[in-house]
Amino acid sequence: MIRINNLKDMEAFGQCLTQYLGAGDVILLNGDLGAGKTTLSQFIGKALGVKRNINSPTFNIIKSYNGKHLKFHHMDCYRLEESDEDLGFEEYFEDNAVIVIEWSQYIADYLPTHTLTINIQSESTDERTITIEAKGTHYTEIKEAVERELSFD
Repeated sequence: MIRINNLKDMEAFGQCLTQYLGAGDVILLNGDLGAGKTTLSQFIGKALGVKRNINSPTFNIIKSYNGKHLKFHHMDCYRLEESDEDLGFEEYFEDNAVIVIEWSQYIADYLPTHTLTINIQSESTDERTITIEAKGTHYTEIKEAVERELSFD
């Protein structure tokens, strides 16, 4: 478990995580509305070298950005809650990019087998608790590296 006490901590978490990410990595962000999923996505994009303003793609579902060395696909699947629409997700998963997905449970049938899940739990207005779940050896290595680097219980 990783404790986040403020935006600076969330940014440090995003930077730490991003240093281990590479082309084709899929990160799933879970948490209630207002937990900080979009904020973390913005910090990941910033750490990847995205210069454009990153905002929630709720109405577009998917926004793509060019980072310094990698592309960044940011998906917000909240509007797909009662839909079985395939928006060409496989094409994005096969791209040489870092993919961050908010509300991934709504596209569970389209997700790759191996992913890294970041669960964000609101504890108060500013404080969050983060837990990480890994599916696959590659993501287990990322999880262990991030947990080693940051304080956790």
